[in-house]
Amino acid sequence: MTQTTTETMLRAQSTARGRRTRARMTGSDIALRVWGILVMLFLFAPIIVIVIYSFNTGRLLVSWGGFGFDAFLTIVEKPQIQNAVRVSIITAFIAAIIATVLGTLAGIAMSRYPGKWVWWFLALLLLVSVTPEIVDAVALLPWFVFLGQDAGIAMFNDGIVRLSVGSSLFATAVVSYIVRARLVGQDANLEEASGDLYATPFTTFRRVTLPLAMPAVLAGFLLAFTLSLDNTIIAAFVQVSGTTPWPVYVLSALRSGLRPEIAAVSTIMLLLTLVALAVVALVLRRAGDSATQIARTMTGG
Repeated sequence: MTQTTTETMLRAQSTARGRRTRARMTGSDIALRVWGILVMLFLFAPIIVIVIYSFNTGRLLVSWGGFGFDAFLTIVEKPQIQNAVRVSIITAFIAAIIATVLGTLAGIAMSRYPGKWVWWFLALLLLVSVTPEIVDAVALLPWFVFLGQDAGIAMFNDGIVRLSVGSSLFATAVVSYIVRARLVGQDANLEEASGDLYATPFTTFRRVTLPLAMPAVLAGFLLAFTLSLDNTIIAAFVQVSGTTPWPVYVLSALRSGLRPEIAAVSTIMLLLTLVALAVVALVLRRAGDSATQIARTMTGG
């Protein structure tokens, strides 16, 4: 009886606080809320328009011809679109693997072996992150040509290899941030205890360090995959004939006019990205992270 009365009182107090909060809303509070809604519309309106126009039955994307699924059916009928999507997914997957391996090792090293070198290394990673993609693209093209032709390394003449390596640059920095952010807040006592129990460094890494970092590793992999799907500028420079990724295909389609199937594939890729981000949040939530910790890990903060 006492517990029920206490719960009723708490509920009443919460309701009263909510009413007082609503009553105290000033004009500036309302203005800020309206401004926030306008900002959200400004950010997401173009995406909403693309999703709507992916169901356009007209011949051109900008000419609405009615609602239908013709654009999605066209994807099945056009091998060029299928090949571009296939190349993008394959290269994004390979780039995500490269970025995850390198970024995980870098993140663990920065979190477990602190020192002045960490800040220099972080500065280099930041430089990779903020360098314009056009600079990376111009630098990568002659380097790939040198490795593939002058140095005789045939693999660098392959379009998939070029695209994968080029897409993994920025993604590696992102994974490094995420893994470091995850492990910095973790106590190293378990790893020290593993060493005290005569475990080898590799065993400690495999059974203690890697499981601790695994949520961030999986999150980094999925984020690297989604980032690599949208690597347009580097892909346009380093691609070779027969391995045109989806972003470059869209750029080339601008010359003849965008068709609704472009929006249809873009919608599918948007859904793929949202699913990947949802899986990232789910993995981190299963690991016991709060919403604040999930945002901190995903941004490398």
